[in-house]
Amino acid sequence: MTDFEAAKAEAQRRGVGGYERHILLCIGPDCCTPEQGEDSWKYLKKRAAEINRSGDTATTFYRTKVGCLRICKEGPVGLVYPEGTWYAGLDRAGLERVLVEHVLGGVPVEDLAIGANPFPAAPEA
Repeated sequence: MTDFEAAKAEAQRRGVGGYERHILLCIGPDCCTPEQGEDSWKYLKKRAAEINRSGDTATTFYRTKVGCLRICKEGPVGLVYPEGTWYAGLDRAGLERVLVEHVLGGVPVEDLAIGANPFPAAPEA
């Protein structure tokens, strides 16, 4: 198996293509301390595993840790796709609200939202 085939197999194993939402979380060090970023990341990983494995929801989501989203204020900063909602203040409490209200409930958390950049709809074939 080539490295490319191995990557495709891993993507398939991880469910790529079947997620309803994707959260990118900046873990600092410019928007927050490395400790704050790591604490939020550990919390997001734990909650993602609980939610995605529970079978109680129709929504599954993926999470990705990033080093910089270039909004170096009030972090941790995050981004939820496909809506393209940008958030600040994503400590454990902020993340929980985004998970429950936005990721699972479909309603962006307005008081934590700092912007939006949805991708345009794909043209119909």
